[in-house]
Amino acid sequence: MNAEDNNTPHIVVVGPDFKSGEEEGEERSITNLVEQPAKVMRIGSMIRQLLEEVRAAPLDEASRKRLKEIHESSIKELEDGLAPELVEELERLSLPFTDDNGAPPSESELRIAHAQLVGWLEGLFHGIQTTLFAQQMAARAQLEQMRRALPGGIQQQAPEGRGSGPYL
Repeated sequence: MNAEDNNTPHIVVVGPDFKSGEEEGEERSITNLVEQPAKVMRIGSMIRQLLEEVRAAPLDEASRKRLKEIHESSIKELEDGLAPELVEELERLSLPFTDDNGAPPSESELRIAHAQLVGWLEGLFHGIQTTLFAQQMAARAQLEQMRRALPGGIQQQAPEGRGSGPYL
């Protein structure tokens, strides 16, 4: 293991038995957990918009049936873009709609299911953003460390009036 591996942020998915993959040596980087980030982002945006539509207007039986189908197909599509650990978590959290002899779910049930999925996706997106921020900070710290290691005559001085900021 090299020094670069120690600075790479990881997300640990904890299973229902409260054991993490880390305990079994299966820890994975966030880049490996979201295999198709663009697809996950597109589906997440669509589901968020659907939630807004469900909140905005009353739904008839046909539209509730269609939203149920969209919700179920969205979850299947999301699973294609995620690593198995996240697929398992998503399946544990997204319960199927109640089946009342083929009747579509109620508006409330649809709102709850969509809100739950949007919340889960937002948590995933926040995790990705946090990881990216941590990676940027680690890279910045590494760069500063390399600058300090330069011999005195070679070290670059920042122009007057400029401090070290996030922009080059």
